[in-house]
Amino acid sequence: MVPLRCCHRFALLRLFSFLSMAASQQPGKTLLRPNPSPSPAGSAPKRSRTMATDTAAAAAAGPPASKGCPAMKAEFAKHAEYLNALNDKRERLVKASRDITMNSKKVIFQVHRISKVNKEEVLSKAENDLAAVVNQYIGKLVKELQGTDFWKLRRAYTFGVQEYVEAATLCRFCKTGTLLSLAEINASLLALSDKSVEPLQINVLDYLLGVADLSGELMRLAIGRISDGEVEYAKKICAFVRDIYRELTLVVPLIDDNSEMKKKMEVMLQSVVKIENACFSVHVRGSEYIPLLGSSADPYSFFGASDFDQ
Repeated sequence: MVPLRCCHRFALLRLFSFLSMAASQQPGKTLLRPNPSPSPAGSAPKRSRTMATDTAAAAAAGPPASKGCPAMKAEFAKHAEYLNALNDKRERLVKASRDITMNSKKVIFQVHRISKVNKEEVLSKAENDLAAVVNQYIGKLVKELQGTDFWKLRRAYTFGVQEYVEAATLCRFCKTGTLLSLAEINASLLALSDKSVEPLQINVLDYLLGVADLSGELMRLAIGRISDGEVEYAKKICAFVRDIYRELTLVVPLIDDNSEMKKKMEVMLQSVVKIENACFSVHVRGSEYIPLLGSSADPYSFFGASDFDQ
């Protein structure tokens, strides 16, 4: 027969197990274990143990780290403000570059209307339009970039600058037969800048890219002059484009990994070949038709239908 005292102790253990299971299913509560039954005589009494819950651990850990770091928040807010301002400026530069490109193309189209009878008039109007591009659109670009690290945003405005260089160099060649230099372009932009801050300067790469595009426009101009009977002027254009191509072939290998310039050099070579073929064909055909033209003072007058019919 089991003693009555042992049955009583067994019932208490069962009750304690049931209470432990119930407390584990309710988070946020702490279960205090009752003192066990008195230890036998001669042994030290055991300490009561407690079970730490998640709520108690979170309270002991203190407040979140984000609430205690106002300096970090201020630092990231400053960086966010800088990036937002930079993105807004980039958008304004892209728009200004688009306006420069569009209006510079209009100047180039105006130059292509040139002929033997209206050369002075066309060039005068093209120069006035180019001055308007500088004052209205290049001026916006200068105000946005002066006094700042404008090299960082070069990709936002480089295409507009290249188109402007192409239009300006085309007008200079048609007027004087020479190449507009980078120093002259940058000097013309100083009047738009504030003297108290660093002025915007067009870099060498954008200038060379614009000069490379110039060859295509000169090729179209040469073909047009040949069709108008100005063969000597077309030969002058041919010699000018060949000189530019020869000089650029010495410079391009020194440019570090610029695939855009290499592609434009390939197109430039095609333009040189087209001008040379056109001038050569006119020279050969003109020499063939000289006996038929008799005492004509202009050996290339075969471009006119009336002379050929005779």
